[in-house]
Amino acid sequence: MTGFKALCLGLICVLFAIHIHVPIPSNIEERWKVMALDAVARMCTFMGICFENIGIMTYEEFISMIFRLDYIQPLSDEHITVTDTVFADVPVRLYLPKRKSETPRRAVIYIHGGAYCFGSFKQTGFDSLNRWTANKLDAVVVAVDYRLAPQHRSPAQFEDSIAVVKFLFQDEILTKYGVDPTRICISGDSAGGRLATAVTQQVQNDLEIKHKIKVQALLYPHLQIIDSYLPSLRESENSIVVTRELAIKLLGLYLSEDKTLPEAMKRNQYMPLESGHLFKFVNWSILLPKKYKKDHVYTEPIFGRTNYSMPALMDVRVSPLLASDSQLQNLPLTYILTCQYDILRDEGLMYVSRLQNVGVQVAHEHIEDGFHGALSFMTRPLYLHLGLRIRDMYISWLDSNL
Repeated sequence: MTGFKALCLGLICVLFAIHIHVPIPSNIEERWKVMALDAVARMCTFMGICFENIGIMTYEEFISMIFRLDYIQPLSDEHITVTDTVFADVPVRLYLPKRKSETPRRAVIYIHGGAYCFGSFKQTGFDSLNRWTANKLDAVVVAVDYRLAPQHRSPAQFEDSIAVVKFLFQDEILTKYGVDPTRICISGDSAGGRLATAVTQQVQNDLEIKHKIKVQALLYPHLQIIDSYLPSLRESENSIVVTRELAIKLLGLYLSEDKTLPEAMKRNQYMPLESGHLFKFVNWSILLPKKYKKDHVYTEPIFGRTNYSMPALMDVRVSPLLASDSQLQNLPLTYILTCQYDILRDEGLMYVSRLQNVGVQVAHEHIEDGFHGALSFMTRPLYLHLGLRIRDMYISWLDSNL
């Protein structure tokens, strides 16, 4: 009997190992470390789904619990004063350089990623990045903690983000923190990159907002939700850390409580009939460079198969790639970083094309051995050279352009 139990346990372990193991591309740096991180991520996803299926807790509750293990309190050092406060009732973490400055400082507003459901400026990776930014650039950094899905669905995250920007842009607040209103950047990664993009579009096109953003920096940003069959999404069925299936599950949590939406998104059959005119803005067969199209064939999604009543599906604040050319023309100097092994790769690439087509200055850096979420791995014990490389590229560009 003991031998039979051992055999069953061994078979379960083998099946689990097969489930979480995915081949890592040969050009990935620190392959064994990446393989281990990917296995841990898949194991957490597997456990979260199991817990959800047996009724212990939801998947997102389990993953949020894992994320919170990585949270740290504000800690000042000899160079930077770090404090948690609120801007317009939205939690923010401020990083203020201690050394005296004869002139107002430049500022960076940073919006973290996390698929709209997870994460915080309290994560060690983001805290490290923002502290590094403040120190290296001698800049004021404002890190934003927007409300999270599924408790708060779209557009709550956008509303929180733009509320922080408008609060900072008040003359008395700029003076209080010694910020130069002509040298403000808004940055973000992944979901935070989308929020930064949407906020920039709103600010630059709103005549009632006096101060404007000088530069925006978007790190592997999420920029559209209307086409789930982009080449990078098709190639990422089993991508590193974040797969297409997982991304669709999280997007479903962000958009709606309707449990059928993720299945419709997997089939690319969820957009309403009246959305057809929007697909020219995300037509990858026109907007993607040839090398990324490969042998993929472009087909428009099937419209009207479902009757979802969700304004977010056609909302430019949720899909900034849907902005018109006239809206894009007013945007500032833009930095976009994309990664080869990333489900969101093509969205960043298409935004580069669209901005260039209307004359916006764009600096684009593509990391051939990069993958989604690498900025989360910048601190021990989970640090990767890739995360540090992305950080240094981002900071170097900001230092030269902000």
